[in-house]
Amino acid sequence: MSNDLFSQWLSGLDFEYWSTGQHKVEPSVFFEKWAKGEAILLDVRAPEEKEFVTFPFALEIPINELPARLNEIPRDKLVVTFCSGGDRANVAFAYLHAQGFENVRIMPGGYASLFPELMPGKVRAARQRRAQGEDPR
Repeated sequence: MSNDLFSQWLSGLDFEYWSTGQHKVEPSVFFEKWAKGEAILLDVRAPEEKEFVTFPFALEIPINELPARLNEIPRDKLVVTFCSGGDRANVAFAYLHAQGFENVRIMPGGYASLFPELMPGKVRAARQRRAQGEDPR
């Protein structure tokens, strides 16, 4: 996408777009889509952060490596950008759109929104449903 096309895309993101949350996806919705093979979590945190917390279900590409590794990101799935707090996820969202990715959303809230979905009861239920071939949420 050229700068002109990016400007045109950005100009189309009016109050209606931002106020309805079309740019976001909540963790529970992400996991529903992920279980069906329809979504990936793009973790743009730095390697130093991943020494403490990793997500085996995520595609890990530090934000500064995105330009060199775009070919690793599927274009046929929902791409949900994630980082610890949200800033890098927002930048990754805009960058991917500038590169022609159309189905991109931000997981808002970073760790605070994701961790409750990883509690034992929810993980247990998800594993059971997944083993039965059902949606894990």
